[in-house]
Amino acid sequence: MKMDFKGITGEELTFKLNRVKLNPEDKLDIKPQFSRQVRKVNGNDKLNFVSLSVKIESTEQEPKPFDILVTLVGIFEVEDIHGEAEERKFVIEATKLIYPYLRASVTNLTASAFIAPLNLPFISGPIFPEDRDQYAFTTGSNLN
Repeated sequence: MKMDFKGITGEELTFKLNRVKLNPEDKLDIKPQFSRQVRKVNGNDKLNFVSLSVKIESTEQEPKPFDILVTLVGIFEVEDIHGEAEERKFVIEATKLIYPYLRASVTNLTASAFIAPLNLPFISGPIFPEDRDQYAFTTGSNLN
């Protein structure tokens, strides 16, 4: 498998301040939710887009001082993928490559909002549990 990273773009970066009163003794549990989508371009199987998102959302049960949604899309040209195992390996490697950009975007977004910068955890292995055990995601080929 040959993977060539062509670039990255910010698809969505949103920040909303919530007027939530938190008790000083309460520990704030941010609980970021990660998601990923992989798409291929119709007519060009070599060109792949890997979208990585993080969402932090306040709820009534778990109030948070802000809502964040950051989605970044990595563009990759991939050749010589033979079978699901190599496709899985590509998606895992692409995710690892995009994640540091996602971390930096969240930190910069919160700092730009003039609040204490939020640093997502450093992750050295697979981000998604399904990347550790089995091929549990799908790739779509309907990119318009």
